[in-house]
Amino acid sequence: MPRKPVYSSPQEAETAFYEALERCDLDAMMAVWSEDEDIVCIQPGGDRFSGYAPVRDAWRRVFENGARLRVHLLALTTVQGPFTAVHSVIEQISLPGRKQMAAPVAATNVYVRGALGWRMVVHHASPVSPASIGDAPQILH
Repeated sequence: MPRKPVYSSPQEAETAFYEALERCDLDAMMAVWSEDEDIVCIQPGGDRFSGYAPVRDAWRRVFENGARLRVHLLALTTVQGPFTAVHSVIEQISLPGRKQMAAPVAATNVYVRGALGWRMVVHHASPVSPASIGDAPQILH
């Protein structure tokens, strides 16, 4: 089994998360997540999944349809301490060749720092009104 990458910052882990999402790469996606059973993932309009295996299975189902998404992050807000980071972003999601999807998604991503670098422990995403975007700066992943 290949070694998991070491993310030296929560920003590096977040970049890897969104790159894995855009590529529909389950192994890369799960490399970002902590292997702790207390991890939680809530996808837009979906159920709450807790634990490594249920979170992996939820992402597997997302990636099964093969739809390659493009994600632009807006309005990044961070709170960071020595061992925990919380990122709040607006995800502007589109399909290649199409304009943005109907509603932007507000996401909260929580990372913890351990012996193997920074890992995601919570991803909570929910559709929000387009008014949430405003004139926020764009961050590309």
